[in-house]
Amino acid sequence: MGLLVDIKKRLKGFTLDVSFETEVEYLGILGASGCGKSMTLKCIAGIETPDKGRIVLNGKVLFDSERKINLKPQQRNIGYLFQNYALFPHLTVEENISLGLQCSREEKELKVKEMISSFHLDGLEKKYPNQLSGGQQQRVALARCIVYKPDVLLLDEPFSALDSHLKDQLQSEVLELLKLYRGEVLMVTHSRDEAYRMCKNLIIIDKGKAVLAGDTREIFRQPGLLAAARLTGCKNISKCEVLSSKALRATDWDIVLETDADLSHETKYVGIRAHEFKMTSLSSECKGTNVFKCSVKKIVEDVFEYSILLENGILYKVKKEEWDSRQDKDNLYLRVPKAAVLLLN
Repeated sequence: MGLLVDIKKRLKGFTLDVSFETEVEYLGILGASGCGKSMTLKCIAGIETPDKGRIVLNGKVLFDSERKINLKPQQRNIGYLFQNYALFPHLTVEENISLGLQCSREEKELKVKEMISSFHLDGLEKKYPNQLSGGQQQRVALARCIVYKPDVLLLDEPFSALDSHLKDQLQSEVLELLKLYRGEVLMVTHSRDEAYRMCKNLIIIDKGKAVLAGDTREIFRQPGLLAAARLTGCKNISKCEVLSSKALRATDWDIVLETDADLSHETKYVGIRAHEFKMTSLSSECKGTNVFKCSVKKIVEDVFEYSILLENGILYKVKKEEWDSRQDKDNLYLRVPKAAVLLLN
């Protein structure tokens, strides 16, 4: 039946004002640090109390300010994976997983054994958290959440405590482990890569407000809003003026761009992702649509690509082999596909 959240809570510097309803398997909340993402999860879990609004999970009212309903966290049947995993340091792996299970000793031992096997923790049953790696601690914390069979699983920045070189491997691992869970997953992150890889649908929160919601890949393809474009990693954003139904001038870069989409006077900004530019040679194509001669200001070498800053402020990212193998070393012509022009309100 899904999760409904419609709450407001005054915080320092802004008011959290989010409203969404979901029945999808994986929902992400993407936003900058301090925008209210984690507070949203805490309100759903009952750790924090909204000033007003409603929270309903599978038809069960968890919070309703008008009806004076505010269930305690233990009454909500919600699994919560904290950023630092919140494992008890004085308890072993099996004790952490079994803590709070309300069942017979035999049933508890059986459930813990199943979790140990499913989460690849065999041989670590008697270990304490400080004897585990970051990935092992994460698996223990996730097993502890899932063993209760919660109605919804809340993941609060689940990879923020891990070293960067471990994240890719563990994201794939966690996705596999989550297949053991039969319920909805709501994940908070400030990483666009995590959101894109792990979440089918996405909510964008900016300064406490849910400004955009929808299919994750569609939001990345055409975010529509300035805040959403920035949060999804668009490095090139300019103010613009609409010239016609299909053309605009990017005033910060002083170039004219044509687009496939219909323009309206509500379009105030234009964006181009750094990887969307196409190099082209000095030919008749250079006289075509959205093709510009560019002056290079600075080149920064990354591991697999170059980050090229142009004189007009545009950032262009290109694979090393493509850049190094270009025929015309003296001139740079870039083309912007019409579909790559992001129209932003």
